[in-house]
Amino acid sequence: MTEAAEVLERLQTLRAADAPTHGGRVLSYVYDSGRDDLDELADAAATLARPLNGLDPTVFPSIAAMERDLVGFARRMLHGGRSVVGSVTGGGTESCLLAVKTARDLWRAQHPGATARPRLVTASSAHAAFQKAAGLFDLEWDAVPCAPDGTVRATELIGRLGDDAALVVVSAPAYPTGALDPIAEVAAAAADRGMSCHVDACFGGFVLPWWPGVPAWDFRVRGVTSISADLHKFGYAPKGVSVLLHRGRRRHRAQFFATTRWPGYPVVNPTLLGSRSASPLAAAWAITQRLGDPGYAELTASIARVAAEVRSLVDGIRGLTVMGDPAGPAIAVVADESVPPRERVDPHRLADALMAHGWKIQHQPGFRQADGTRIPHSAHLTLTPVLERGMPELGAALRAASDSVRGAPPADPRMLLAALRALGYGDGGRVPGPAAAWRLLRLAGAGRVSATQPMALLMALIERLPAPVAEALLTELLARLSEPR
Repeated sequence: MTEAAEVLERLQTLRAADAPTHGGRVLSYVYDSGRDDLDELADAAATLARPLNGLDPTVFPSIAAMERDLVGFARRMLHGGRSVVGSVTGGGTESCLLAVKTARDLWRAQHPGATARPRLVTASSAHAAFQKAAGLFDLEWDAVPCAPDGTVRATELIGRLGDDAALVVVSAPAYPTGALDPIAEVAAAAADRGMSCHVDACFGGFVLPWWPGVPAWDFRVRGVTSISADLHKFGYAPKGVSVLLHRGRRRHRAQFFATTRWPGYPVVNPTLLGSRSASPLAAAWAITQRLGDPGYAELTASIARVAAEVRSLVDGIRGLTVMGDPAGPAIAVVADESVPPRERVDPHRLADALMAHGWKIQHQPGFRQADGTRIPHSAHLTLTPVLERGMPELGAALRAASDSVRGAPPADPRMLLAALRALGYGDGGRVPGPAAAWRLLRLAGAGRVSATQPMALLMALIERLPAPVAEALLTELLARLSEPR
């Protein structure tokens, strides 16, 4: 049997290869409040709740009490009345899945004779979780193209709201671009048609309520029937915990799974899982109890100052610009095409160069939509309160990295594409299986992944490949990472 100290030492060694989760140097995936006291409180609360099982709050009533408080806090935050009820889920994807499942079931009840698959209407910029939901729950995903800056017109979304549409989703804001969808117009049109409208605020739900100058987007808006908001993002709780709120008990109950049709105990699940860890729930509960509205307002004000400073910083860098007019804590940067190519800063080259300065921003491939409109490749920055104290270092790194890559063209995957097409992996061609995909990944220099690996070439390849081929390669890459050696 291995000694406990040796086990923990091994874990420390493994963790040394990870990107840093504190200090704000990773501008995606992690949400650092900059407050050690919140981390300590979350750890203590999670430890107290570690033995609990969220499967049955009648056995562990503390779970119901904490969930009741969290739903109540979110309801007040999102301006919901007493008719707004909901559940705590295991994360944003689960909240999105349950919102779609609920709308589908209600649509089926309203259309008992329907034989066609219902549609799920979203902007192209909606989170990929909704594509997953459409596949899992047998809906047709109907993606409405965005403008090159990532915005979507209300008339374009409203034009898709036919009788066969079970749900329309709008984002607050869209993760890739930071753009706030036209929520009020779309929700009102959905209400006039008697259909469901979900606001995906998984990213912005715990920051936009205190963000200055944002138009109404929550339960104040007529026609909004459900909202998702992640506590493990700007709620500053550990992964994974989210909340899904519905307008009306009937809608909320449609989210549940319940059965007495087996010889065991009666099963009633409000979420997709049965047994659930209560540790993330307890940590989120403790943080919301500690911060309350004043604490969240203070942290959000810090992020708003960071956002203004980052936009000013990018404006001062020749060849780089902010995509569109983001609302909230997400900013995407793109090459400024108003200047000559020799003066442009490619965002993926920039992201690779920043790693040498100790900062990590997120590569986003360009995306050509169904109507041919292309959203350019970009780099995403999630802004957090801890960045306020690190802005001088971030500014210096952004300027130095931009200077080092200015005029460098985007990564060119043409040789790799030619090799792939020669092997028959292209438009109308084959999709590689596991062995072939792994050989191709190694050919592209992506056979090993680390927190500091350059990604510009792989992202350029993904953008140019047919989606099924790119998805097969990425599936293989992630699968190989966790295979026993």
